[in-house]
Amino acid sequence: MRKGTVIGLTALGIAVLAVPLLWNSTGPSNKQAKVHTASAERISKQHILQQDVNITRQLSQHDAMNDIQTGLAEWSTLSAQQLTSKIRSFVDAHPHVEYVYWINKSNKQAISSGSIPHKDKPEVYKKLTTYIRAGERHVSLGKEYHSPNLQINGKQHVVIGIPKSGAASPFGVVAIVNQQVVENIRNHQLRNLRMVPYPREHKYQVKSVDTNSMKDIAVKDGEDNQRTSHYYKDELVVRFRTPPTEEQLNQIKQDISCTHVRKSGYTYIFKSKAMGMEELKQYFSQYDPMYTEPHYLYMTNDIKRPDGTPTSLNARTFRPMADNTSNEPNDVFYKPYQWNLPLIKANEGWSLTKGSGDVTIAVVDTGVDTKHLDLKSKLLKGYNVIDPNTMPNDDVGHGTHVAGIIGAEVNNHEGIAGMTWNNPILPVKVLDSTGAGTSYSVAEGIIWATDQGAKVINLSLGNYADGAFLHDAVKYAYDKDVVLVAATGNDNTSQPGFPAAYPEVFAVSATNQDNTKASYSNYGNYVDVVAPGTSIASTYPDNQYAALSGTSMAGPHVSALAGLIRSINPSLRNTEVYDIMRQSAADLGSGGKDNYFGYGAIDVERALSMASQRQSSLSMYPQNVDRKLSSMVSRFLNKLGSHR
Repeated sequence: MRKGTVIGLTALGIAVLAVPLLWNSTGPSNKQAKVHTASAERISKQHILQQDVNITRQLSQHDAMNDIQTGLAEWSTLSAQQLTSKIRSFVDAHPHVEYVYWINKSNKQAISSGSIPHKDKPEVYKKLTTYIRAGERHVSLGKEYHSPNLQINGKQHVVIGIPKSGAASPFGVVAIVNQQVVENIRNHQLRNLRMVPYPREHKYQVKSVDTNSMKDIAVKDGEDNQRTSHYYKDELVVRFRTPPTEEQLNQIKQDISCTHVRKSGYTYIFKSKAMGMEELKQYFSQYDPMYTEPHYLYMTNDIKRPDGTPTSLNARTFRPMADNTSNEPNDVFYKPYQWNLPLIKANEGWSLTKGSGDVTIAVVDTGVDTKHLDLKSKLLKGYNVIDPNTMPNDDVGHGTHVAGIIGAEVNNHEGIAGMTWNNPILPVKVLDSTGAGTSYSVAEGIIWATDQGAKVINLSLGNYADGAFLHDAVKYAYDKDVVLVAATGNDNTSQPGFPAAYPEVFAVSATNQDNTKASYSNYGNYVDVVAPGTSIASTYPDNQYAALSGTSMAGPHVSALAGLIRSINPSLRNTEVYDIMRQSAADLGSGGKDNYFGYGAIDVERALSMASQRQSSLSMYPQNVDRKLSSMVSRFLNKLGSHR
């Protein structure tokens, strides 16, 4: 499937920690204030990016060391043949560990697997072997070893030595760890922190326009992504009142020089090699369609930030996690990194339910790493909308991270703990290797997940265009009693983002560890609740872990909560789940519902307690009506402005 117009579902960025100022639109002093604030925000983003890169490097080493130490406990009892097989399997399962060298001085045993990079480059090879020998000496003395960071062919590497603790005759492992994840995070975050333009028009063959006026916009800077939508120049989405006959379709293809046509439900997407979007719109007006619209692009809503040791974090921003041993998991990264779960009282909520295998949560995203050791037991067979003939494997990292927040395996002494212990996860790949997808692929993914029985759908993606095509898919799922949860976006704007702003969708913005608004987080009267979104540790492809930031990370906390609510009380309808999450939220900001925090921060324990006691429909009807009316008025004003 061709890469579609990316509707700005870009990863929601790491929070800039100051709550943004609001300005009047007039006066030179206001303009100066805007410039000053934008400059300060950019400096903050640069600081966060560098901090994230440094912490990512630390987490990569920490993760590799934990995995090797776990292996050592078993490897020490194996024969040479068994050990060779085990080490080879370990390297296969951990591609970032490029070389493993087992040393046992007591029997002069040395077994290796993988390869030392660049044997063809004497200087590089000599430096690596020098560090390997240093690691060997440390292991022989029962000491850990860490080499300086190395740049090999543009990729960061480190050599580590891990001894078997308590061994009478020291033995252990020396390994070369590829830390390419560090550069992956840097590059990803440049886009998602809006420090560079995204998407690039020449790559996607898209047009960038102001969402309200549909006038062309040149996206020259990352901040230009605000209020901007992107669509394919040569495609159009059409929903006919009466489906065209085979003869009519053939005539249409001939008239517009159609190179490709796709159908999803009642809607068609036409691609022309002779007409642009506006010309196609004019052509199809003769059929009096229900609607025509551009084929929009959507992107992830996260900001990447793999976490590291707590001592390297800014003390003013990150506080030690509260001591709460109630239902405390044994997952190794839980206590040092997962501040988010105790903050929303997930631990207390687990005493009421840990989830149900009957309530499936779909992750409509970039796919999920189906082989990740901390996820694979929770994953159902999903679907790849981009390429239906292949598995929904994650080639970006975003979907794997989202899935881990929802349901990484708990109490397995591995990695992180998910919010749900028992709920299955249904991976649906609708975004390609760039983190972008079309309105067609996202809509198709929502419909497919609904038809497979998903009770909750997480949508950590978005754009600023109110597209009828995507809305049709959302209404289809909503009418089938699915809970739809979407991230609001990472542009720090009140411009409504979709699908989050649809009245059928539960909209989630992001907070920091101290329950302040994450400065990247979008806001507005359509926000339902907030959840932790900054520096959230979770799963990452190739059996790795990372901490990312963005409303993309806040959304799955709420999707997981919805899954737990439907687990403890399966009789609740989607509207009742929405109302429980609103009523149980802890009020933040000004009293009552506001544009920055919605109804407040989610409270898992209170929500599950309310759900367990709920026997009949809730009385939140006025708020539901208010939200629908607000959304309708907002869309009317936007369309009115586009005709001026």
